[in-house]
Order: sequence, then structure tokens, then C-alpha cells
Amino acid sequence: MVAFSHTDTGTTESEWLASGVAALPELPLGQDELADMAFVVLAAHPDDETLGAGGFLAKLHSSGAAVELLLCTAGEASHPESPTTTPEQLAAVRLAEFDKGVSGLAPSATWKFLGLPDGQLAANSGRIAEAIRDAISALGRPPEKIVIVAPYREDGHTDHDALGATAAKVAEEDGHGLLEYPIWYWLWAGLDDATWQSWVRVPLTSHEQEGKAKAMGAHTSQIEPLSEQPGDGTLLSGTFLEHFERPWETFAWQPSKAGNNTAADAERIFDEVHAKGDDPWAYTTSWYERRKRALTLAALPEESYESGLELGCSIGTLSEELAQRCKAFLGVEASGIAAKRAAERLSTYPSAEARHLTIPNEWPEGSFDLVVLSEMGYYLAPEELTRVFGHIESSMKPGGTLLLCHWRHPISGWQLDAETVHSMARQQLAWPTLGVYREKDFVLETLVAPATAVSDGPT
Repeated sequence: MVAFSHTDTGTTESEWLASGVAALPELPLGQDELADMAFVVLAAHPDDETLGAGGFLAKLHSSGAAVELLLCTAGEASHPESPTTTPEQLAAVRLAEFDKGVSGLAPSATWKFLGLPDGQLAANSGRIAEAIRDAISALGRPPEKIVIVAPYREDGHTDHDALGATAAKVAEEDGHGLLEYPIWYWLWAGLDDATWQSWVRVPLTSHEQEGKAKAMGAHTSQIEPLSEQPGDGTLLSGTFLEHFERPWETFAWQPSKAGNNTAADAERIFDEVHAKGDDPWAYTTSWYERRKRALTLAALPEESYESGLELGCSIGTLSEELAQRCKAFLGVEASGIAAKRAAERLSTYPSAEARHLTIPNEWPEGSFDLVVLSEMGYYLAPEELTRVFGHIESSMKPGGTLLLCHWRHPISGWQLDAETVHSMARQQLAWPTLGVYREKDFVLETLVAPATAVSDGPT
């Protein structure tokens, strides 16, 4: 547990802005996706939800998403030495402030007060988990359509940490998405703490910023002194509040891991998709797809390759362009229907072919100096992806290129997501990353194999 006081100056907002926090990638959820989900938002104390996620609450309301708030405590211990206001009186004040603030941000949201003692959430984790699950059950949605929004589990405040840890445990066990919002972290964390670099931003419109500022203004017991007497001072200083006046909010994001599909399901699932049309994902007509292919090709460090392998080539739109950069090229695809279309597309290239293979159980012979894993890694179970990276390592020529490109939005029915796929590649292969590009919709990354084979030691 870190030690800090609300009176500390801490890391200033100007220092945070200079750190690059404003360049974090966006949360990969659009308005339509938000509207299709339900959110259980947790607050340890009144104002936590506004500081950490007030703009997001306003965005959820405008999108039409279902929102249920659970307020754990009344925050009655915020002024323990007040000579003018008892904890009971302060609790009543803060509950009224909470109601006013939330009503302005998300009028359609409902909220429930759990009535737990301020400062003792760690001792009530069981009751909190039960309340979260009750709220989720009442929403009547599939697990992957529920997102829990909670304080960051390492925020540094005992109640925030306890609530965040409980929320993370429920999300992990029950297959829900999780958004964690930091509050006190912005005060005590130094710029050398790299934790935030894996987080995401939610840009706020001017209307959402104004709504958040107005909601924060409702919490007068925290932003103004209770009286002029000692013990009644302002709890949240102006310099601290600067962290929450940004035109975005920041979250640690973990998509739902609900799903149990594996490689054994891939042929059936993707045959069904490709049976619906010649180009079910609009590879040939979508500007998004054409632009992504251009970025993918531009990210390759070499102009040409001896032998290329594309895993999950679908109907072969990227394959056709990769084949022009490779003396020999092979695309493999789990869907027999898609593999046939890819083979037709590649038929004009004598040294290129497409095969119907289901990896990792089937793997092509030979070695390659280019392997492309695009929009496919999350369509495997974790242990299957581990085997894929093992195959890649065994068949990659020294100095070869591995290119990964994946959609950053939630993938329904599967356990993995884009960031996990790329993280597993980096951890297992331990190859240098030549470059990474992220935007709201996808992440593109290039790894380079060692220039010489790794020796097993003297023989």
C-alpha cells in the first residue's frame, strides 16, 4: 500500500500531460457497442464515480446503455476531526450530493446504496461480490455483454483497492468485461511508473465535460470547506481536481473472456460466415480493410522475402499483396470455403498457393522468413496460441519477420483479445519489437527473429 495524503502536491497535471498520457489509444468500443452492453458501476464513496468515470457515465446515458450504480459507503469518514458535522450528518449530506451528481450525468441510471462502513470495504468483500452479482443478474444479459466499472485495484486508497480487487475477481470468474478508473493514482504515482502505459482513453465531448464538471460541483462537502474551523477543510484541492478536467478519462481495460471456442470450432464457424457471401467482411470494398492492408504492408521492414506464410488468410485479399513481396508464398485457412476462394485469387501467381489447414494441429512444412498472423490469433484457445508461437519459432529463418495485426474490439465467444495475443507473442518469443501502431480499432506490431539461431550450448 502506498503512503500519501490528500494534502500532498504529488505529480502535477502538467507533468502528466508531458508524459504522453494524452496519446494513449482509445477504448475500442463505439456508440453501438456501448448501447448493446450493460454496465455495473461501482463507487467506494460518493464522488468516486464522478471523478473517475463521470464523463463515461454521460456517454453511456447518451448511447442508451443500461447502467446500474452501486455505492458502497456514504463517505462519512472524510472529515474525521470535524467539530461541526457528525459522521451521520455528513453521510446524509454526501448521499444527497451523490444523487444530485448522478442524476445530472445519467438520468436513466439506477443506483443502490449498500450502506457499508467507510474505510472497511476490505472486510466486506463477500457482501460486495454478492451485490455485484445480484445487480448483474437483474440486468438479464449474457456475461460478455456486461462490463463492471470500478476503482483501480491499486489506486492506493484502502477502500478503492478492496473494491477494485473484488470487482476484478467477479469479472474474471464470471466472464465480464472490466474497466478500472484511477483516482488517487494521479496524485502519488511518479512518471517512472509505467502502469498507465497499458491503459486506454475515453475521449469526452464538450457536453460530457460540462456534465462532469457540474456533477463534481454537486459534491460541495469535498471541494469546499465544511466551515472555517480546523478539521473542516477542503478535501479535494484545486490542483488535484485538475487531473479530472481533462477532455478524456482513463481506464485499465480488460475485455470479457467469456467463451470456449477452440481451433476445433474454427472450420464450422468460419464456413458458416463465408457461406453467406463471397466477401462477408467486405475485405475488397471497405476503406477500413483497404487502409489496414496498406498499413500492414508498409510495416514490413523488408521489400521482399524468400518465403512467406500467412496464418488465417480468409479469401486471400492480403495474401495477393503479400505474394507480390515473396518469392514463394503460402496462405493457410481453417475454412475450406475461404481457402478455395483464396486459392482462386492466388492462381495467377505461380509461386503462391492457399491450403485448407487448421492450426496448430496442422502446420505446413518448410521454413519462412515472413509470417503474418492477422485478425486470427484470438480465434484460438490460449494453449493453442502458445503452440502456434512454438511452431512459428521453429519454422522462422534467422532474422525473419513476424507481423501481428488484430482488431481491438471484444471478440464474442473466444477467450483471447488483441492485446493478449500480442503480449503472449512478446513474452513467449522474446523477439525485439521493430514497431507498434495502435488506434481505436486495431493494433499492428512487427517482431524480428534473432539474426542467428539460438545455441543450445556446447555439445
